[in-house]
Amino acid sequence: MPASDSVTVSVTVSVDPATAFAIFTTETDLWWRSGPKYRIAGKQPGVVRFEPWLGGRLMEDVESASGPKVFTQGTITEWQPPERFQFEWRGVNFAAGESTQVQVVFEAVPTGTRVTVRHSGWSTLRSDHPVRHGKDGAAFLRMMGLWWGELMTSLREMAGGRTGAGGQGPGTRA
Repeated sequence: MPASDSVTVSVTVSVDPATAFAIFTTETDLWWRSGPKYRIAGKQPGVVRFEPWLGGRLMEDVESASGPKVFTQGTITEWQPPERFQFEWRGVNFAAGESTQVQVVFEAVPTGTRVTVRHSGWSTLRSDHPVRHGKDGAAFLRMMGLWWGELMTSLREMAGGRTGAGGQGPGTRA
């Protein structure tokens, strides 16, 4: 893959891999940030969730003036709990056939679990694609790295108050 094709972000959460995997995939709406930068619904009520199985979807349920709507943003293409999963990701402004890939890996470390998100496939999208917000190359990847970094910070903060089987709680040492 070209050097400008992917962004990788890692965060360490203070729970075991199985708990981190469950928080990421079944409690997504609790850590996925709100607002127009992160949600299709913007400031309106909406729920971001995964269908936690191979072939399941990443979607956002949105309340609109015309009633509830479901926007599918991805499809799970690999499912290996609690070690990893991967999904095809599509922005709402993607044309048919356009997609990128997100791989999420959960690795036990002495202080809990390292969660690594690798979002790739950007080179398949044209340089003037609306998802790029007028940025190209390193500037675009930096923007995406910061976006994922903010989401992973939220995941870490949410997991911080938990302990999982064999996991570390806040303020404890292995």
